[in-house]
Amino acid sequence: MSDIEIAQATTMKPIGEISAMLGIESSNLEPYGHYKAKVSLKYLDSLPERTNSKLILVTAISPTPAGEGKTTTTVGLGDALRHIGKNAMICLREPSLGPVFGMKGGAAGGGYAQVVPMEDINLHFTGDFGAIALANNLLAALLDNHIHHGNTLNIDVRRIAWKRVVDMNDRALRDIVVSLGGPGNGFPREDGFDIVVASEIMAIFCLSTSIEDLKTRIGKIVVAYDRDKKPILASDLNAQGAMTVILKDAFQPNLVQTLEHTPAFIHGGPFANIAHGCNSVVATKSAMKLADYVVTEAGFGADLGAEKFIDIKCRKSGLRPSACVLVATIRALKFHGGADLKTITEENLVALEAGMANLEKHLSNIRDVYGIPVVVSINHFTSDTDAEVALLRKKVEAIGGRVVLATHWADGGAGAAELAKAVVELCEQPSEITFVYPDDASLWEKVELLATKVYGATEVTADAKVRGRIKELQDAGYGHFPICVAKTQYSFSTDPSLKGAPTGHSLNIREVRLSAGAEFIVMVCGEIMTMPGLPRVPSSERIDYIDGKVVGLF
Repeated sequence: MSDIEIAQATTMKPIGEISAMLGIESSNLEPYGHYKAKVSLKYLDSLPERTNSKLILVTAISPTPAGEGKTTTTVGLGDALRHIGKNAMICLREPSLGPVFGMKGGAAGGGYAQVVPMEDINLHFTGDFGAIALANNLLAALLDNHIHHGNTLNIDVRRIAWKRVVDMNDRALRDIVVSLGGPGNGFPREDGFDIVVASEIMAIFCLSTSIEDLKTRIGKIVVAYDRDKKPILASDLNAQGAMTVILKDAFQPNLVQTLEHTPAFIHGGPFANIAHGCNSVVATKSAMKLADYVVTEAGFGADLGAEKFIDIKCRKSGLRPSACVLVATIRALKFHGGADLKTITEENLVALEAGMANLEKHLSNIRDVYGIPVVVSINHFTSDTDAEVALLRKKVEAIGGRVVLATHWADGGAGAAELAKAVVELCEQPSEITFVYPDDASLWEKVELLATKVYGATEVTADAKVRGRIKELQDAGYGHFPICVAKTQYSFSTDPSLKGAPTGHSLNIREVRLSAGAEFIVMVCGEIMTMPGLPRVPSSERIDYIDGKVVGLF
């Protein structure tokens, strides 16, 4: 059966029964139908902190078309921890409609390791992304409205920094002209759209610790500059109050369940290749008040999501993971080693050994740069041969790592029981995470440290305009901010065709964006786009509604 058929065949428990497993009374829920609900922030804030709760981070090798199964492993591990008798829950990001209708398809796990209701989670869910888009676009409308009605803030229309957003891949909206049609429509200017998950509102939403913090951060957003090059903030437009009103309900974490009825918070969803790639701080911290083991994921490879999880989310929130799971598949490693996508199910020890460089670099980053105890989880396929498994174990063990084969896609939580036991053991090891760079390093020093230590680059390059912008931000007092590199997820470099673990490459910064409310600096590198386009044959072509059921979602 397909993923969606498996999900549709499952008998879900009413959401009140799932919340009861966590000790949450139904009076603290705001149900969205029978199987999903938002949990009261007031209630979550009232819960005492647990001193012994363990946070487990799931990350992966550099993504390939062969697939790795990071979300599937997150779900399977959560189920497996409960399978071995642990009090566990999971925290995931919400899927964006861009990938759902674009290239990736659904993003709620797979096989018998899924979160449900799968269709709802992938399609609108509880409306959080719509609220984030509305708040973002209200700020854009207020900005243009202020300029139209006299521009008392003296905004330089050539230096507007705030874009509109939509939760869809739409390349035609990357660069547009607005306010055409005469004086009544405002002053024409160049503008553009980003995808919702790249919005600073999304980043603020996921990094804020309370409604008050959310409103304060929104007020700090730099939307434009005046003719003296002084920043214009969202608070100068008195926008933060109305934007917070739009977001207040969305800011409450969403509670759902896995196929095996493990409780799951799914909340927020920034991409890791163009944003910081983690679910909300509110959801993660709340989960750690409710369960002994909390499994969360960070987007794409450990050079992107995991790095930002550490250097942005953990740095800002005080969260500290006790263990990490590095997800890979043998067929994906063969692809990194040069095997053709059409032949990756065939035994190929030469390609596997070459592709192991990618896994080894990610493993080294997690253990030696981030300082987190780590286990390698291999999503096991029937095409994996004994010789390939033996080679993989030998290579990983040679550098002091541990490999566990997991079959949660086919067998649910029971198929990841060995992984769960390994993770519990790791959580008991003493550890202390380390950041890639210190707070007091300059912005340029931070990106250099990240490029050389994590990406394997030898240098960072940028033209005079970009270097000047970085210096402006440094001189303006933003030098203590962490950096958020936007780059391809398919390689340690900025070239998606460079597989494995390339070295000797340059990290070229083509654009710098200030996210003053989220409190980080975005360094846009290579050809990455903050508004993706649809592929030649988008996933939407196979999605339909037939006989009362959604089909083709994944």
